[in-house]
Order: sequence, then structure tokens, then C-alpha cells
Amino acid sequence: MHAWQAALLMMQQVSLQRKFARHNLVNEFALNINMRFKITRFIYGAALLLASCKSHYTLVEAKRSEYNINNAVSADSTVIKTYLPYKQKMEAQMSAVIGQSARLLTKSGETESLLGNFFADAVTSEALKIDPAIDFAVPTTKGGLRNDVAQGNITLSTMFELMPFENELVVLKLKGTDVEQLLTFLAQSGGQPVNNIKFSIANGQAQQVLIKGQPFDRNHIYNVLTSDYIANGGDNVKGMANPLERKVLGLRVRDALINYVKQQTTAGKPIDAQLDGRITKN
Repeated sequence: MHAWQAALLMMQQVSLQRKFARHNLVNEFALNINMRFKITRFIYGAALLLASCKSHYTLVEAKRSEYNINNAVSADSTVIKTYLPYKQKMEAQMSAVIGQSARLLTKSGETESLLGNFFADAVTSEALKIDPAIDFAVPTTKGGLRNDVAQGNITLSTMFELMPFENELVVLKLKGTDVEQLLTFLAQSGGQPVNNIKFSIANGQAQQVLIKGQPFDRNHIYNVLTSDYIANGGDNVKGMANPLERKVLGLRVRDALINYVKQQTTAGKPIDAQLDGRITKN
């Protein structure tokens, strides 16, 4: 039954009841109450009927086309006019100089690199302001270092090219036995960017391990700074799958790098790094 048919039927019923009760005031009063009730019920009912009568559409045909984008395609002035103001604003922000690099920071190196040491030290420096209990850091892997930092001006774009991801910093509370697995991974992968940890690699194992200047103790619990990507199993880093506790610092890795560069610049210091033997190979 459609909504209009229900409405017509309801009106006919009301008309008959009115005729029957015309000679009795009591009945007339009762009829009015009854009418209001029925009219209200009708409104709700009609709404439900209308909802149930809603059309259902079925896809009967789909057309698709591919547009090749190459040098033969002429520029669309309308599109350019739309995005150009945003492009200019973004380029101005990304080209802003935030510091100076004293030398080329590259990730090339057998076990440690200038870029890896800069990255690990800068991120750890900023994270320690939030959590001073951090023991050591593995904030990225070599694969996470996406671009070198050239000597000279460091722009905001430089930091985005180095760290284009939105990874956040987290601190994992790890048992010594888990740190042992992590050390094995670091050694067998030929070393990764680290801070506040020092060891040598021999026969694929980490030897003479020092954490915060103290010998590694497998019965100790360590607070390890890393990124949420690595903590979630990224790059197959071992030893972080079962932390006793996980603390999110609310600081993106890239933002930590940017903050560090800006603060060094404010202090009148260029960005620099050293190969200090934190990871060596026998």
C-alpha cells in the first residue's frame, strides 16, 4: 500500500466515525480524541510507508576511460590558476632556511654514518626533554634515512626529504633478554643509527656492549626510544614485539629533527656529526 492510499483510507474511516457520533457530545469528544490519536498514528505510519517506498537503484552500466599524462598534454590554465596560490605558499615555507650544515651528512658507512649519528643524536636530544628516563635509542634504520643533508643551508624541505613519513616517537620498556635480541639484530644487519649505546660486531654478534656507559645487563629493564613504525615491526627489527610498557611521546620524528636544527641555529651552532666509534666491526 502506498502512502497516498493509506491516507485516503484513514480519511474515510474518520468521516464515518464523525457521522455516527454526531448526535452525542460525549461521543463527539471521544471521537476527537480518537481522531487525534489516529491522525498522529497516520503521520508516523505514512512516514514509514514513504521510507519503505524509497527507490533502490541498480548499476546497469559503467564507462571508464584512461587519460595518458605526458608532454603532449597541454597545460590547463584553470587548474594552474586554482593550485598556484597554494603551490607558491608551500614553496615559500619549504624553502625557509632553518640552519646550516657544517659538512655533507651522508648515510654511507660500514657500521655507522654521519647522517645516522646526526639523526639518532638529534631525535634523542629532543625526546629526552619529554622522557629523561630513556636509556638508548634506535630511532630509525639505515633504510629510513631517505636523503643526505648537503653542506650549507638546511631548509624545511631538507628535513622533509630526510624524513618524509609521519612516524611518531615512542619509548618501549624492554626486558634485558629482548634487548639482547635487538643487539643481535643490530649486529647482524651491520649496524643501525643508534644513540647512547656502543658495541663492536664480531661473528655477527654484538660484543662489549655499553649502554649509557655501563655494561649491558640482561637482567636489567631498559627504556628504548624508537619510532612507532619500528615498534610495530617495521624493517623486521627484532626484540621489540613484547614490551613491558609502551609510551607515546606525542612528537613526530621529523618534528624532533626540525626542532633540534632550529635550536642549534638559535644557539649559533651549525649542524655537524662525528664518527665516534659507537659501532665498530672487528
